[in-house]
Amino acid sequence: MLPVFARFPVLKSFRLILLAGVAAVALGACASNRASMAQPDFSGGSASDTATAVGQLQARYKANPRDKATIIYYAAALRGAGQAEQSVSVLEAGLAIYKTDIDIKLAYAKALSAAGRFEQALNVIDDAINPAAPDWNALLVKGAILDQSGRNDEARNCYNQALVTAPNEASLEANIGLSYAMTNDLTQAEAHLRKATGMHGASSQIRQNLALVIGLQGRFDEARQMFAAELPADQVEANMSYIRALLTQQNRWDLIKGAT
Repeated sequence: MLPVFARFPVLKSFRLILLAGVAAVALGACASNRASMAQPDFSGGSASDTATAVGQLQARYKANPRDKATIIYYAAALRGAGQAEQSVSVLEAGLAIYKTDIDIKLAYAKALSAAGRFEQALNVIDDAINPAAPDWNALLVKGAILDQSGRNDEARNCYNQALVTAPNEASLEANIGLSYAMTNDLTQAEAHLRKATGMHGASSQIRQNLALVIGLQGRFDEARQMFAAELPADQVEANMSYIRALLTQQNRWDLIKGAT
Protein backbone atom coordinates (compact mmCIF):
# COMPACT_ATOMS: atom_id res chain seq x y z
CA MET A 1 0.00 0.00 0.00
CA LEU A 2 1.29 3.48 -0.83
CA PRO A 3 1.96 5.83 2.08
CA VAL A 4 -0.46 8.69 2.59
CA PHE A 5 0.34 11.72 0.44
CA ALA A 6 0.85 15.19 1.88
CA ARG A 7 -2.57 16.70 2.47
CA PHE A 8 -2.49 20.04 0.70
CA PRO A 9 -1.77 19.09 -2.93
CA VAL A 10 -4.48 16.42 -3.06
CA LEU A 11 -6.95 18.66 -1.22
CA LYS A 12 -6.34 21.45 -3.71
CA SER A 13 -6.85 19.16 -6.68
CA PHE A 14 -10.27 17.98 -5.48
CA ARG A 15 -11.89 21.23 -4.35
CA LEU A 16 -13.31 22.24 -7.71
CA ILE A 17 -14.23 18.65 -8.54
CA LEU A 18 -16.37 18.46 -5.42
CA LEU A 19 -18.21 21.64 -6.31
CA ALA A 20 -19.00 20.12 -9.67
CA GLY A 21 -20.13 16.98 -7.93
CA VAL A 22 -23.00 18.69 -6.19
CA ALA A 23 -24.89 19.12 -9.45
CA ALA A 24 -27.06 16.04 -9.02
CA VAL A 25 -30.47 15.34 -10.53
CA ALA A 26 -33.09 16.42 -8.03
CA LEU A 27 -35.97 14.22 -6.88
CA GLY A 28 -39.00 14.47 -9.10
CA ALA A 29 -41.46 15.05 -6.26
CA CYS A 30 -42.38 18.65 -5.59
CA ALA A 31 -43.27 18.29 -1.94
CA SER A 32 -42.66 20.83 0.81
CA ASN A 33 -38.96 21.37 1.52
CA ARG A 34 -37.88 19.32 -1.47
CA ALA A 35 -35.98 20.39 -4.55
CA SER A 36 -38.23 20.32 -7.61
CA MET A 37 -35.78 20.79 -10.47
CA ALA A 38 -32.33 19.67 -11.51
CA GLN A 39 -29.44 21.81 -10.37
CA PRO A 40 -27.47 22.58 -13.55
CA ASP A 41 -23.69 22.32 -13.80
CA PHE A 42 -21.54 24.03 -16.43
CA SER A 43 -18.17 23.16 -14.90
CA GLY A 44 -17.42 20.28 -17.26
CA GLY A 45 -17.78 22.23 -20.50
CA SER A 46 -15.16 23.99 -22.56
CA ALA A 47 -14.48 27.67 -21.97
CA SER A 48 -16.06 28.58 -25.31
CA ASP A 49 -19.21 26.54 -24.63
CA THR A 50 -19.56 28.07 -21.17
CA ALA A 51 -19.08 31.58 -22.56
CA THR A 52 -21.78 30.90 -25.16
CA ALA A 53 -24.14 29.64 -22.46
CA VAL A 54 -23.47 32.71 -20.32
CA GLY A 55 -24.28 35.01 -23.24
CA GLN A 56 -27.50 33.20 -24.14
CA LEU A 57 -28.70 32.98 -20.55
CA GLN A 58 -27.78 36.58 -19.84
CA ALA A 59 -30.08 37.63 -22.68
CA ARG A 60 -32.88 35.47 -21.29
CA TYR A 61 -32.29 36.85 -17.81
CA LYS A 62 -32.42 40.46 -19.00
CA ALA A 63 -35.67 39.71 -20.84
CA ASN A 64 -37.28 38.09 -17.79
CA PRO A 65 -35.28 38.40 -14.56
CA ARG A 66 -38.15 36.88 -12.56
CA ASP A 67 -38.14 33.49 -14.31
CA LYS A 68 -36.97 30.93 -11.76
CA ALA A 69 -35.33 28.47 -14.16
CA THR A 70 -33.48 31.26 -15.95
CA ILE A 71 -32.18 32.63 -12.64
CA ILE A 72 -30.80 29.23 -11.62
CA TYR A 73 -29.30 28.36 -15.01
CA TYR A 74 -27.77 31.80 -15.54
CA ALA A 75 -26.21 31.73 -12.07
CA ALA A 76 -24.84 28.23 -12.71
CA ALA A 77 -23.33 29.32 -16.03
CA LEU A 78 -21.67 32.30 -14.34
CA ARG A 79 -20.29 29.98 -11.67
CA GLY A 80 -18.97 27.64 -14.35
CA ALA A 81 -17.26 30.61 -16.00
CA GLY A 82 -15.49 31.49 -12.76
CA GLN A 83 -17.71 34.48 -11.97
CA ALA A 84 -18.81 33.28 -8.56
CA GLU A 85 -19.59 36.68 -7.05
CA GLN A 86 -21.78 37.66 -10.00
CA SER A 87 -23.54 34.30 -9.61
CA VAL A 88 -24.14 35.16 -5.94
CA SER A 89 -25.64 38.53 -6.94
CA VAL A 90 -28.02 36.95 -9.44
CA LEU A 91 -29.26 34.48 -6.83
CA GLU A 92 -29.60 37.14 -4.15
CA ALA A 93 -31.92 38.98 -6.52
CA GLY A 94 -33.76 35.71 -7.14
CA LEU A 95 -34.08 35.01 -3.44
CA ALA A 96 -35.68 38.42 -2.97
CA ILE A 97 -38.42 37.20 -5.32
CA TYR A 98 -38.60 33.55 -4.22
CA LYS A 99 -37.92 33.92 -0.51
CA THR A 100 -38.71 30.35 0.53
CA ASP A 101 -37.88 28.46 -2.68
CA ILE A 102 -35.65 25.43 -2.03
CA ASP A 103 -34.18 25.32 -5.55
CA ILE A 104 -33.05 28.95 -5.32
CA LYS A 105 -31.57 28.34 -1.87
CA LEU A 106 -29.60 25.32 -3.08
CA ALA A 107 -28.24 27.27 -6.01
CA TYR A 108 -27.42 30.21 -3.72
CA ALA A 109 -25.52 27.96 -1.31
CA LYS A 110 -23.49 26.53 -4.19
CA ALA A 111 -22.66 30.01 -5.48
CA LEU A 112 -21.57 31.15 -2.02
CA SER A 113 -19.37 28.08 -1.67
CA ALA A 114 -17.79 28.72 -5.07
CA ALA A 115 -17.01 32.23 -3.85
CA GLY A 116 -15.32 30.80 -0.74
CA ARG A 117 -18.03 32.03 1.61
CA PHE A 118 -18.47 28.67 3.32
CA GLU A 119 -20.06 29.68 6.62
CA GLN A 120 -22.68 31.77 4.85
CA ALA A 121 -23.30 28.88 2.44
CA LEU A 122 -23.85 26.50 5.36
CA ASN A 123 -26.33 28.91 6.95
CA VAL A 124 -28.29 29.03 3.70
CA ILE A 125 -28.32 25.29 3.17
CA ASP A 126 -29.28 24.58 6.79
CA ASP A 127 -32.24 26.91 6.32
CA ALA A 128 -33.25 24.87 3.27
CA ILE A 129 -33.16 21.49 5.05
CA ASN A 130 -36.12 20.15 6.98
CA PRO A 131 -34.52 17.99 9.71
CA ALA A 132 -37.58 15.74 9.85
CA ALA A 133 -37.55 15.02 6.10
CA PRO A 134 -34.28 16.22 4.55
CA ASP A 135 -33.98 16.27 0.78
CA TRP A 136 -31.03 14.14 -0.33
CA ASN A 137 -29.94 16.71 -2.90
CA ALA A 138 -29.75 19.40 -0.21
CA LEU A 139 -27.69 17.05 1.97
CA LEU A 140 -25.38 16.46 -1.00
CA VAL A 141 -24.83 20.20 -1.34
CA LYS A 142 -24.24 20.58 2.40
CA GLY A 143 -21.75 17.72 2.36
CA ALA A 144 -19.79 19.31 -0.47
CA ILE A 145 -19.66 22.64 1.36
CA LEU A 146 -18.42 20.91 4.52
CA ASP A 147 -15.75 19.14 2.49
CA GLN A 148 -14.67 22.49 1.05
CA SER A 149 -14.36 23.75 4.62
CA GLY A 150 -12.13 20.82 5.64
CA ARG A 151 -14.85 19.27 7.79
CA ASN A 152 -14.64 15.95 6.01
CA ASP A 153 -16.09 13.66 8.69
CA GLU A 154 -19.17 15.86 8.96
CA ALA A 155 -19.45 15.87 5.17
CA ARG A 156 -19.44 12.07 5.02
CA ASN A 157 -22.15 11.99 7.66
CA CYS A 158 -24.30 14.15 5.38
CA TYR A 159 -23.69 11.93 2.38
CA ASN A 160 -24.48 8.79 4.37
CA GLN A 161 -27.66 10.36 5.69
CA ALA A 162 -28.68 11.16 2.12
CA LEU A 163 -27.97 7.58 1.03
CA VAL A 164 -30.71 6.38 3.38
CA THR A 165 -33.37 7.94 1.12
CA ALA A 166 -31.42 7.82 -2.16
CA PRO A 167 -29.29 4.65 -1.93
CA ASN A 168 -28.68 4.34 -5.67
CA GLU A 169 -27.54 7.86 -6.49
CA ALA A 170 -24.08 7.88 -8.02
CA SER A 171 -23.43 11.51 -7.06
CA LEU A 172 -23.61 10.66 -3.36
CA GLU A 173 -21.24 7.71 -3.60
CA ALA A 174 -18.89 9.74 -5.80
CA ASN A 175 -18.73 12.63 -3.36
CA ILE A 176 -17.91 10.23 -0.53
CA GLY A 177 -15.03 9.01 -2.67
CA LEU A 178 -13.83 12.54 -3.35
CA SER A 179 -14.12 13.36 0.34
CA TYR A 180 -11.74 10.49 1.12
CA ALA A 181 -9.42 11.70 -1.63
CA MET A 182 -9.27 15.09 0.05
CA THR A 183 -7.94 13.43 3.21
CA ASN A 184 -5.55 11.25 1.21
CA ASP A 185 -7.28 7.92 1.81
CA LEU A 186 -6.98 6.95 -1.84
CA THR A 187 -7.94 3.31 -1.26
CA GLN A 188 -11.32 4.32 0.18
CA ALA A 189 -11.67 7.02 -2.48
CA GLU A 190 -11.19 4.46 -5.24
CA ALA A 191 -13.66 2.02 -3.68
CA HIS A 192 -16.46 4.57 -3.48
CA LEU A 193 -15.79 6.10 -6.90
CA ARG A 194 -15.65 2.64 -8.49
CA LYS A 195 -18.99 1.79 -6.87
CA ALA A 196 -20.44 5.08 -8.15
CA THR A 197 -19.51 4.28 -11.75
CA GLY A 198 -21.92 1.33 -11.68
CA MET A 199 -24.85 3.28 -10.24
CA HIS A 200 -27.76 5.31 -11.59
CA GLY A 201 -26.66 8.68 -12.92
CA ALA A 202 -22.97 7.80 -13.22
CA SER A 203 -21.38 10.48 -15.39
CA SER A 204 -18.22 10.83 -17.40
CA GLN A 205 -16.94 13.19 -14.73
CA ILE A 206 -17.27 10.46 -12.08
CA ARG A 207 -15.31 8.04 -14.27
CA GLN A 208 -12.63 10.69 -14.83
CA ASN A 209 -12.42 11.31 -11.08
CA LEU A 210 -11.87 7.58 -10.59
CA ALA A 211 -9.11 7.67 -13.20
CA LEU A 212 -7.49 10.57 -11.35
CA VAL A 213 -7.51 8.71 -8.04
CA ILE A 214 -6.06 5.62 -9.70
CA GLY A 215 -3.35 7.73 -11.31
CA LEU A 216 -2.45 9.31 -7.98
CA GLN A 217 -1.73 5.79 -6.73
CA GLY A 218 0.84 5.33 -9.49
CA ARG A 219 -1.27 3.06 -11.74
CA PHE A 220 -0.67 5.18 -14.80
CA ASP A 221 -1.53 2.72 -17.55
CA GLU A 222 -4.89 1.98 -15.96
CA ALA A 223 -5.60 5.68 -15.44
CA ARG A 224 -4.67 6.51 -19.04
CA GLN A 225 -6.99 3.83 -20.39
CA MET A 226 -9.86 5.16 -18.30
CA PHE A 227 -9.25 8.74 -19.41
CA ALA A 228 -9.00 7.58 -23.04
CA ALA A 229 -12.50 6.12 -22.84
CA GLU A 230 -13.87 9.55 -21.89
CA LEU A 231 -11.67 12.21 -23.48
CA PRO A 232 -9.79 13.19 -26.67
CA ALA A 233 -6.13 12.21 -26.79
CA ASP A 234 -4.78 15.68 -26.02
CA GLN A 235 -6.91 15.93 -22.88
CA VAL A 236 -5.84 12.45 -21.81
CA GLU A 237 -2.19 13.46 -21.92
CA ALA A 238 -2.93 16.77 -20.19
CA ASN A 239 -4.54 14.85 -17.31
CA MET A 240 -1.62 12.44 -17.10
CA SER A 241 0.80 15.36 -17.00
CA TYR A 242 -1.27 16.90 -14.21
CA ILE A 243 -1.06 13.69 -12.17
CA ARG A 244 2.69 13.54 -12.65
CA ALA A 245 3.00 17.18 -11.63
CA LEU A 246 1.12 16.46 -8.40
CA LEU A 247 3.36 13.52 -7.63
CA THR A 248 6.46 15.56 -8.38
CA GLN A 249 5.23 18.35 -6.12
CA GLN A 250 4.81 15.81 -3.32
CA ASN A 251 8.23 14.18 -3.94
CA ARG A 252 6.59 10.75 -3.99
CA TRP A 253 8.09 9.20 -7.12
CA ASP A 254 10.43 7.02 -5.10
CA LEU A 255 7.41 5.45 -3.39
CA ILE A 256 5.75 4.33 -6.60
CA LYS A 257 6.96 1.07 -8.05
CA GLY A 258 6.77 0.43 -11.74
CA ALA A 259 5.81 3.98 -12.67
CA THR A 260 5.47 4.51 -16.43
